[in-house]
Amino acid sequence: MNLNLLRLASMALIVGTLAACSTRPVATVDSSPIPELRPAPGIPAAAPTVTGAPVAFPKSRWLPVAWSDLPGFESDALHEAWNAWLKNCERPTPAFAGLCSEVRRLSIATGEEQRAWMQAKFQPYRVEAGDGNADGLLTAYYEPQLDAARLPGNGYNVPLYRLPAGFGARKPWYTRQQIDTLPEAQAALAGRAIAWLRDPVDALILHIQGSGRLRLTEANGQVRQVRVAFAGTNDHPYKSVGRWLLDQGLVRDATWPGISAWIAANPGRVNEMLWSNPRYVFFREEPLEGLDAEFGPRGALGVPLTPGRSIAVDRQSIPYGTPVWMWTPGPTVALNRMVFAQDTGSAILGAVRADYFTGWGAEAGEIAGRLKQNLRLWAFWPRHLTPGTGR
Repeated sequence: MNLNLLRLASMALIVGTLAACSTRPVATVDSSPIPELRPAPGIPAAAPTVTGAPVAFPKSRWLPVAWSDLPGFESDALHEAWNAWLKNCERPTPAFAGLCSEVRRLSIATGEEQRAWMQAKFQPYRVEAGDGNADGLLTAYYEPQLDAARLPGNGYNVPLYRLPAGFGARKPWYTRQQIDTLPEAQAALAGRAIAWLRDPVDALILHIQGSGRLRLTEANGQVRQVRVAFAGTNDHPYKSVGRWLLDQGLVRDATWPGISAWIAANPGRVNEMLWSNPRYVFFREEPLEGLDAEFGPRGALGVPLTPGRSIAVDRQSIPYGTPVWMWTPGPTVALNRMVFAQDTGSAILGAVRADYFTGWGAEAGEIAGRLKQNLRLWAFWPRHLTPGTGR
């Protein structure tokens, strides 16, 4: 794995270019300007009149549109999206449960057959804010992949903890600094380490993402792949360490070159930087073998995420389990594809807002670390039901 590439993506996460999902702690989103979104050539700026009426959600409005309004719908590789749909059907929401037998049958159908079925069964709705603004923001997240050891030593001295003993009795729990320094906090965590990492910055990356894959060296020397998944937090707010460096006047811009140069020049202050973020995440260990390795962690819907086909949304804008058409013109990557609302997050807020699951490892991290661009969304709802309900 290209560790420099992973470092580059990771530090982009730390300074807040990614937003966090329910399986991860809260992260902040960079407030720098993003380019104005304009319709691609051949795509109408406004939807034609269609049967149906707008539907109001707490944080969005859905406007029924024609299928021809969806940019690129005829060219999407729907068979790839069907894997995510099959996962949805493991825990279907009421609106979509009745269609799961047909979804399973169509898993071996052609793209044309799948498209025709969707057009017959679903009404597309353009998702927009209450004021009619259909433009929004897309970010991304991924699973870091790191080396770890079951026991401390040989450079592995940074723990990843399970939930502590007596966790529910104290809220908020100890801060990150207190966990590292107070004897009573360390006593509550005695024997609770799942694994040990070499680098506290790598641990913070896992805390930001809330899930990761470990190449874990067991006590007997055997190496195996495991997942550490989000189990809970200490209930303190997330603070960006990049923002802390800027506010302290220690760097002029919180990019990877600036932060890495500061760390190299100030090794004795790394803990001070890390402690500026009081939030701490606890994990649970999950096996990672067979089919499990082909999917990501479980999102808020309770099903494993599918790389490139799962998104996190504001649940007050788009209900869990909803098929969604996503259009983003770049500049990092242009995407016209069907995805599924399978996750959420405290920083994923607004009508047209999504966090896109890119997968795991260095390549996924490199994309996730750079992805911050304009977005439009269309939600699909069964024609015989009122949007947002199972009736």
